[in-house]
Amino acid sequence: MGDSKRRKEILGENYGKPQPILSWLPWLTKDKAEQFVKITTTGAWIGIAAMVVIWVTVRFIGPSLGWWTLVNQ
Repeated sequence: MGDSKRRKEILGENYGKPQPILSWLPWLTKDKAEQFVKITTTGAWIGIAAMVVIWVTVRFIGPSLGWWTLVNQ
């Protein structure tokens, strides 16, 4: 018996439908988990870019425009 037939017997009428990853969280399907990873990855890259922009502003742009001076040059 092939794996597909075995899965079809175990899942019955739910075969081929999105299955929850954890049975006690029915809204957490594989598609939702992938969407969560995509959103958090995008958020992390936005945070990294913001940190770089802030660092460049504090280290180079601010002192060159005379907004403040650095203590240790």
